[in-house]
Amino acid sequence: METIRMSTLVCVLLCLFCSYSEARVHKHKQKHSHSHGHKHPISYISQPPSPPPESADPPSPSSDEDPDTSDGVFDVRAFGAVGDGEADDTAAFKSAWDAACQFDQSAAATILVPHSHTFMVQSTIFTGPCQSDLIFQVEGTVMPPDGPESWPTKNSKRQWLVFYRVDGLTLEGGGVIDGRGQKWWDLPCKPHKGVNGTTLPGPCDSPIALRFFMSSDLTVQGLKFKNSPQFHFRFDNCRGVHIENIVIKAPALSPNTDGIHIENTNSVEIYNSVISNGDDCVSIGSGCYDVDIKNVTCGPSHGISIGSLGNHNSRACVSNITVRDSTIKTSDNGVRIKTWQGGYGAVSGITFSNIHMDNVRNPIIIDQFYCSTKSCANQTSAVLVSDIQYSNIKGTYDIRSPPIRFACSDSVPCTNLTLLEVELLPAQGDMVLDPYCWNAYGDLDTLTIPPISCLLDGVPPSGADNESDYC
Repeated sequence: METIRMSTLVCVLLCLFCSYSEARVHKHKQKHSHSHGHKHPISYISQPPSPPPESADPPSPSSDEDPDTSDGVFDVRAFGAVGDGEADDTAAFKSAWDAACQFDQSAAATILVPHSHTFMVQSTIFTGPCQSDLIFQVEGTVMPPDGPESWPTKNSKRQWLVFYRVDGLTLEGGGVIDGRGQKWWDLPCKPHKGVNGTTLPGPCDSPIALRFFMSSDLTVQGLKFKNSPQFHFRFDNCRGVHIENIVIKAPALSPNTDGIHIENTNSVEIYNSVISNGDDCVSIGSGCYDVDIKNVTCGPSHGISIGSLGNHNSRACVSNITVRDSTIKTSDNGVRIKTWQGGYGAVSGITFSNIHMDNVRNPIIIDQFYCSTKSCANQTSAVLVSDIQYSNIKGTYDIRSPPIRFACSDSVPCTNLTLLEVELLPAQGDMVLDPYCWNAYGDLDTLTIPPISCLLDGVPPSGADNESDYC
């Protein structure tokens, strides 16, 4: 068994060291497209699930009589799940998964989580590859143990439900994935608001609700996700992700509860969804390209972010990202690009279009001096930010901050920033007439509200404005 685990881990590390040349054309692919002219290098290694998973084994039925699955439906109750919200249904879910994974038919196998039941499942890794496509049909409620004290010590506290090396999976239904995050948020080591406005220190380990690792052709649709202890979704080293008609909800002050985070992942579509949480609605990390976000209602939250990138002097490459036809409301940020000093690489080919802001504190922001503490040292190198377009960005802002802020690196300026039909008015109070620019080069294709006079014309003297110099 140890030999199998070590072989799997070696394969994971070898796969993650593979690199690709970068995409040049700013054009989105269709759902689950596999045809790219070029590919980006993977910027760093995402940690594999812990412990290293093994391939799916044939099922171990809970009774002497095997469940009838000839129709391709694998009801978790037939494998021993109780669904009363108290019994541990982990083994039944794993057995149903393993049986469906071995189902060798032309049609997809369906793992059914029936309605009117609540299933408690421990931290679990669902492993592929499988014999055919799978449908994980969640009609009831799935939840983890209630807080860190109920979490088995042998289980990782950094993850709950993990899908590893799974291709052709659809996660759908009318049910609920409930992360039961409150007791995790209340830990004294977690950064969150305390009494009298104080902030308690952190961070500490808390689980991501759903993680997809080294998987492809994934669809998530129709479900409701709430109260994850940490990120609700995280996609690492995945390809071909389609998310549609989902709802993600967590309290506005819940710490680090990003809705959807992607890292080293490409060909992503996030459509027609509602996200309200305590951090970024969508956060796009290093190594991502070909991402299309459309008709998303975001907030209260921290907005939609690219980054943070370049932490610990790392290389970060992100390109071909579009956010369109969306609403951001009552949020700390609107559309944001954030990078650390000391990193390198490039963010390029980004379009934000047709976005309505409703009482947003920083509707448009580029921050190349991002720092999660107050003690970050100034550094020379930086991730290049270039070819960024803001088109038809309208609505209202919170006057505590300038509605537009371009804080670019002293040594690696922002280049080719374009603003078209930008109209931002104060939600209440007087208009802020001094948008902030520092070392930012770009053009105003139309007059903006408020007026922006701080953009620099042309290209910076260094001439280092081509992403090929960085990625």
